[in-house]
Amino acid sequence: MLAGRGKNKTFPNPMVGCVIVKDGRIAGEGFHEYFGGHHAEVNALKKAKEKSKGATLYVTLEPCNHWGKTPPCTDAIIKAGISRVVAAMKDPDPRTAGKGFEKLKNHGIKITTGVLAKNAARLNAGYINALKGRKSHVIAKAAMSLDGKIATKTGDSKWITSPAARAFAHQLRSDVDGILAGINTVIRDNPGLTSHGHGKNPVRIIIDPSLRIPVKSKVLDNQAPAIIFHGSGNRRKEKILKNKGALLQRVLILNGVINFKLIIKKLAKMAIYRVLIEGGGETLAAALNSGVVDEVFFFIAPILIGGRQAITPFEGHGIAKIANSLHIKAWSVKKLGKDLLIKGKLK
Repeated sequence: MLAGRGKNKTFPNPMVGCVIVKDGRIAGEGFHEYFGGHHAEVNALKKAKEKSKGATLYVTLEPCNHWGKTPPCTDAIIKAGISRVVAAMKDPDPRTAGKGFEKLKNHGIKITTGVLAKNAARLNAGYINALKGRKSHVIAKAAMSLDGKIATKTGDSKWITSPAARAFAHQLRSDVDGILAGINTVIRDNPGLTSHGHGKNPVRIIIDPSLRIPVKSKVLDNQAPAIIFHGSGNRRKEKILKNKGALLQRVLILNGVINFKLIIKKLAKMAIYRVLIEGGGETLAAALNSGVVDEVFFFIAPILIGGRQAITPFEGHGIAKIANSLHIKAWSVKKLGKDLLIKGKLK
């Protein structure tokens, strides 16, 4: 998809593609290449040039009708002489939200909407949810053995899954805006939480109630921004972390449990619309129990670990009755190397 070529580059703006057709032939095409750059319509119009007059413009989203970092696309479309606009969906941004279509109609341009609307909505789910005041989209990810262990009783977890599964997971990291882990994982494994060259690095988000993070942790190496949610900590430690570029966010902690819903709400306000949680077991349990998780990605390797003290992906107190268990919907299974990926939705 043309719009998808702007993936990971346009946030907090949406991904948009545009194709201009004249006499049954493509006269020009373009996409929103990066935040602050020309919109898809303008890029397509520049390529089509004089062929735009009397042509049909196909676009992912309603053309904008407001000034931002760039002028309104509606003005450019009108000036170019486009006769018809086919848009997948209306822009939920209140600055446009139907006003773009109205302006084009007032200038004699025919409007068609709803073509592949569901595809467009899926493409820009984070953007749409944020504008509607919803929380960020949250994915819970875990790699485990066939008997449901993410690490041995000694904490060893490298490597449970195959290179193919790990490559897929690294690609998944590049597809999200932020990757979240608990402080125990940071201290025990010292992960970098990067995409390992599979794309852009997500923002690192660390849950650290008592601000125990070691100052030499890889997540503070400036390969990507780091946000630390904490409830306490001395000023000297805070100053050191800020000097290393970390953004500190205080949140309420009750009985040692951090408020996950508040964290996800804060992340949405920071334009971090897609969040990947990578554990460990206590962090995943807190997220699942708080009801913030939308999807699960569980990688299962054909190995057995065993042991009552071995770590599982869903720790905490657990659920007392099967009737109260969390049900995965619209699930699917995919083979990655020797492993299986089971993914599904909780909402």
